[in-house]
Order: sequence, then C-alpha cells, then structure tokens
Amino acid sequence: MNVREKYEEWLENPYFDEETKKELRGIEGDEAQIEDRFYRDLAFGTGGLRGVIGAGTNRMNIYTVRKATQGLANYIRQERAADPVPGVAVAYDSRHMSKEFADEAACCLAANGIRAWVFSSLRPTPMLSFALRELGCTAGIVVTASHNPPEYNGYKVYWADGAQITAPRDKEIIREVNAISDYACVKTMEKAEAEQRGLYRLIGSEIDDRYMEELKRLVLEPEIVRTEARKLKVVYTPLHGTGNLPVRRILKELGFEQVYVVKEQELPHGDFPTVSYPNPEDAKAFSLALKLAEEVDADIVLATDPDADRLGVYAKDAVTGRYMSFTGNMSGMLIMEYRLSRKKAQGRLPENGAVVTTIVSGKMSKAIADAYGVKRIETLTGFKYIGEQIKYFEQEHSFEYLFGYEESYGCLVGTYARDKDAVSAVMALCEAAAWYHYHGMTLCDQMRQLYRAYGYHREGLCTVTLKGQDGARRIREIMEGIRSSVPQEIGGARVTQFRDYRKNLVLDCASGRQTAAGLPESDVLYFEMEGGAWCCVRPSGTEPKIKFYVGVLGTDEEDAAGKLEHMTAAAQEMVR
Repeated sequence: MNVREKYEEWLENPYFDEETKKELRGIEGDEAQIEDRFYRDLAFGTGGLRGVIGAGTNRMNIYTVRKATQGLANYIRQERAADPVPGVAVAYDSRHMSKEFADEAACCLAANGIRAWVFSSLRPTPMLSFALRELGCTAGIVVTASHNPPEYNGYKVYWADGAQITAPRDKEIIREVNAISDYACVKTMEKAEAEQRGLYRLIGSEIDDRYMEELKRLVLEPEIVRTEARKLKVVYTPLHGTGNLPVRRILKELGFEQVYVVKEQELPHGDFPTVSYPNPEDAKAFSLALKLAEEVDADIVLATDPDADRLGVYAKDAVTGRYMSFTGNMSGMLIMEYRLSRKKAQGRLPENGAVVTTIVSGKMSKAIADAYGVKRIETLTGFKYIGEQIKYFEQEHSFEYLFGYEESYGCLVGTYARDKDAVSAVMALCEAAAWYHYHGMTLCDQMRQLYRAYGYHREGLCTVTLKGQDGARRIREIMEGIRSSVPQEIGGARVTQFRDYRKNLVLDCASGRQTAAGLPESDVLYFEMEGGAWCCVRPSGTEPKIKFYVGVLGTDEEDAAGKLEHMTAAAQEMVR
C-alpha cells in the first residue's frame, strides 16, 4: 500500500480505536504530516523501537508496540520451545504512555502464553537488566526513549544474559517483527485475565532490596566512605525521571547525609517541564542544580537522565572556586582509575583483568589500562556490546570484567547487570570523592593528576540533525561521500589509518596494507591521525542525526583545548 492507502486503512479498519482515528482525522489535508506518519513502519532496529508518540505506522503507539511484542513472542516461542511458560521482565520510565505501552507489551506476551513480570512502578533501565537475570527470564523489555525530547518514547529488548540484543539474535527478532504484515493478527488479552491466569505478575520491592545489596558489595573502601560521606555535600537531580528513589537510597545507605535534591525536578513528569532536553550531557540541564549547589556550597553536582542509565557530573574546584564540568570520558576515567588503584593496593587486581570501552570513547583509558597491566577491549558504539563482552568472558573463562564505560555518560561497575547504570555510577563516583576528600583532594584535583600522569586527552562530539525522509537520504549521501573519497588529512593532521566497519576494513595509509576490523558490520567510519588525534563518523541509531566524534592529545590543558576546537571544526567540514 502507498502512504495514502495506509492512512485510509487506519481510518476505516475497526481494529484501530476511535481515539486513534480522531487524531488522524485531525491531519486530513496535511500531506506532509500524513507522509511522515505512514511512509514507513517504525523501524524495529537492533535495539528495538524509538520514535515520536502518535498515530501511524511510523509512530510509537499501542499498535506498533503490540506488533513488536508479537514478533518477540514468536521468536521466544521458537527459541524456548521446551519451556511451557517462559518469562519476560518489563520495566518503564516516566515518559508519556510508558506505563500504557508496558501493559500492552505484557498483555501481548500473556496472550502468547509467556509470563510477563512487570515492575509495580517506574524503574531505571539497569534495574530491568538486573531483574530479568534474578527472575530467570528469557528476555526483557524496557519502555523508554532515554534522554530524547518529551515527544518520543521507545522500546528496548534484552536477552537472558541481561544485555540488549546483539547479532545474530537482533536480526532474527527483527525478521519476526517484520514478518507481521497485518496488525489485526497480533494477539492480546485483557490485563485482568492475564493476572487471573498468572501470566501478568508484579515485580515488587524484594528486587529493589537485592539490587541495592549487590551495589553495596562493590564498595572498595567502606571504612573511608563511612567516615567521609557525611562531610560531603551532594546536589542531585533526576531530571523528572526514574533515578530519584534509587539514587537517594544508595547514597543514604552509604552514609551521605547532606544530599540536596532539586525540588523542581524531583518528581517524574513526561513533559520534562524545567528543561528543553532531559540529557545530562547538556549543560543547560544543570542550571537549577548548579543554582542549588551555589546556595548550599555543594562539593558534587549530579544528574541522571530519565531512565537513569547515564550520569552527568560537576564538582567544585578548590583552585578556582567554580564548578567544573566532567564529560562522560572524564567521569569514566575517575571511576576507572580509582577502582584499579584501590584493587591493586588491596592485592585484588586479577592477572586476567579487563576493561571494556567503545571505539568512540576517550583514549586515556588505554594509558591507564597499560599502567595497571589490564587488558583494554574496544567494541562498537552502544553499551550492549560492552554487556556482550561480559557474557563472552564468562563463557570463555578468558578475562575478569573490571569496568566498562562509554563516552556518552554511561558506565557499569560490576556484573550484577549488563547495561550502563547511573545508580551504581553515583555510588562509585561518590566513593571516589570520599576517598580523595580523606586525602585532602577534590575530584577536580584528581582529574588534573590524571592528565599529568596519562596525557592531556580531550574529546568532543558535534552532531548534524537531518529530519524526515529527505534527512535520512542526506545522511546516507554524506556517509557514502566520505567512504568513497577518504580524506588524506583532517584539520591539517595527516590520516595514518582508516577503518570502515561496514566493510570490515582497516587501511594503513602509509603502506596501503589492508586488514580486517574484526567487529560486527556497522555503518561507521574511523580515522586515526598523527599526533594522537582521531575522528569517527556514524549515523545515530536512535535520532535523525549524523555524529562526528573527535579526540586529541595535547601538551597541556590549553593546548588540548585549542586542538579540540580546531579538530571539531574540521570534522564538521565533512558535511559540506
């Protein structure tokens, strides 16, 4: 069917409810709006669904959620044919329609004879990863659009190991979803019936308690934390999301008594009314938190995104008296170096230890890993690949997982979950702050020490937003243009190595020698330059954007900042 035929089908088919039809009648005559809603089915990508909430095949609504769940249910039934009642854990965040979408998914699972374990209220995404393993579930679903604008929602799928689905399972599930051509063929049942048959069950506080106990087991210096925690002042904002209760609980149980929560952003709210963009990577999201920090003279300022898997950090600099912003790379390095150093001092650093990061994350981690004699492994962008490595370590008995992080403000301490976790990141960062406070240092002091010890690494990210069908076409053109005419230099720095992860190709530019990249196929281009600089280009998997990641190595902070500004401008020129 063409766009118009799909639109009329949704208006005429009795399967679709009257509220949906009323919304669609409201755009009659707006051909651009009709095309955007129906020119495609909302893509079930390698992580699931994400899109604007609304009526239409290219929108997040109860029908696209049911269809995705039916495809997942079909796959589970094939994979777990011997299990009469497999289980799937379901969590959701504070976004509009999250609870409704979670229930739609649960009722579809129930109609397929699959038990849905649904959290009794909103929870952070990493708690889903923990819960599904605790409950012995086959899979998990999280209804969230992470830090996207408020008009978005999404749907992520996890497998039994607790990590988001990866190849080949992701493509196999996608095939099952795409094979459903008629929405009316999707199964569902009333929630009351599902409950009565034991196919809809609530996850209660017992999972919260077990999760908290797992986090506290990861504290390396409990005595220091116990004495120093009460001396530190922490300002925290959940940005209207899911982090409020678990973050405050873990800090309280560790002994942090002076925790100030931003009242205007404390309660869940799908509109995220106090911010234009609920993302701790955005400095504007910290405006209220920094205002409160000035009032109470806080040592640390923390923000978690709506589904509480990302953590943003500011800390007071005793040298300047101002609050210093930490990128995801910086906070990741603080936690990583702290944990490696303490484990080494305690004689607990294993010979086969490994840290895992992504190809677009900062390179200071390599210098730190080398200094402590641990393996550093790079994966494609996305924490699901870091979680996947933990599974491989356990299956192959190869390495012991020590830490994983990515530049986009996400990290994981421990293996209790297989996704980035802002709650445990808060715990680990605040433990580090307590340790350094005991030794008369701030987090800013320690960051400067890391730069002096491991090099002045600086990283940046610039994005170009290109919306709609034309935008998607333009992003493909940009990628193919770069791919077909590989630049010999970027920002005046000679390219020494080029990697095309779609072609599984690594090219040594001096010798012309080609080798395999050794990672799964992905539309990613990567450039290494002389002097320790690098650049990576990739389309976003969740937003209509093309992303340019850059990194430099300077001789001091000022030199690194200048090089980063220059290299970022050069990367943006690739769009033209």
